Amino acid sequence: MRVHLAYGESGLDIDVAREVTTVVEPVHHEAAADQVALVRAALRHPVAGPPLRERVRPGQTVAISVCDGTRPQPRRLVVPALLAELDGVVRLEDVVILIATGTHRGNTDAELRQMFGDQVVDAVRIVNHDARRLDELTWMGRFGKDVPVWLNREWTEADVRITTGFVEPHFFAGFSGGPKLVAPGLAALETVLVLHDAARIGDPRATWGVTHGNPVHDDVRAIAEATGVTFAMDVVLNRDKDVVAAFGGDLSPMHAAATAAAKRMAMRPVQAPFDVVVTTNSGFPLDQNLYQAVKGMSAAYQVVRPGGTIVCAAECRDGFPDHGSYREVLASASSPQELFDAISARTETVPDQWQVQIQARIQSGSRVVMHTGHLSDADLATAHLEQTRDISATVAAALAAAGPGARLCVLPEGPQTIPYLAGTAR
Repeated sequence: MRVHLAYGESGLDIDVAREVTTVVEPVHHEAAADQVALVRAALRHPVAGPPLRERVRPGQTVAISVCDGTRPQPRRLVVPALLAELDGVVRLEDVVILIATGTHRGNTDAELRQMFGDQVVDAVRIVNHDARRLDELTWMGRFGKDVPVWLNREWTEADVRITTGFVEPHFFAGFSGGPKLVAPGLAALETVLVLHDAARIGDPRATWGVTHGNPVHDDVRAIAEATGVTFAMDVVLNRDKDVVAAFGGDLSPMHAAATAAAKRMAMRPVQAPFDVVVTTNSGFPLDQNLYQAVKGMSAAYQVVRPGGTIVCAAECRDGFPDHGSYREVLASASSPQELFDAISARTETVPDQWQVQIQARIQSGSRVVMHTGHLSDADLATAHLEQTRDISATVAAALAAAGPGARLCVLPEGPQTIPYLAGTAR
């Protein structure tokens, strides 16, 4: 049978044997009939607390935190709706949109225009957060489990602070959105490094769909709650990146409601592990680089048998990428197991080691084969990965090698669907 995989902007098709294949996808919801109205309702009828417009007074300054360009946040829909609610209360010149990059690169003007549209870019000041610019950060104190917290100064000095995001399962923070739009999104490099240290990332509770009791999310939540968010808004998206639900209000109850909705859509039980799992990284924009593709690998790892094969399709038009330390850390040891052992033993965190730590754990227990459009076989070899040009043939060979009764799982949407073994707590 033919299965369509989310890959780049157009996708790709593979052929697999129907009798051995289980396709696991999110529970599909059609887009809201009026997505703008749905977002507006979240701003006017929040989960908890007063509507956005009642939290803002004339003359105040406003900072809006948004996801960077690697995330499919519907900014062209959400941001204009927010600005419309603020219209008549605050001036546009008193509003700043902060790109919550964390440690990622800033977005270019062309990318910003694609993300927001010319009208917003030309009317509102937009600033890329830079975790390495100490002169643009403010010391806030220590929160959570002794996390040193510096945050973007434009954020901390604003009278009104609004987070906007989208919620989906996250491979070590439990779920995206909510407090992540404060930290790591708008935090200093040192703050990010502590939040992503080997002990937190290595904790078994730092995984898909777990927030409370998750050492990463517990600290992220503590930082946002202690430093203050005026209003928070998250949306839940379907496979087409359309809005199917929207939530607004006080940060913690809003995020709890959004994560509950996302969990019902995205987390799917299976009865037993599979010999081979084909996954993606949800297509563009999430599959822009290999760094992000670790999420797709991790989704597959939840249900592949020990020693099984993961095939991950991610376009990687932005390479590893070249910025950051991910590629350097990957090449710093001769095998995934050596990488995993070295990182797990560290007491000081190196930028991007968390992604390598998770990738190395996956590769230590599974064979991982990539299908990319922009990385060579030699590039992938430096990451201890194989490449295939023909996913269907690679899958057939891996099933044959696994022997009679071998089973295949396909995750066409990658980390938009998180499979888990039935009976395990999530």
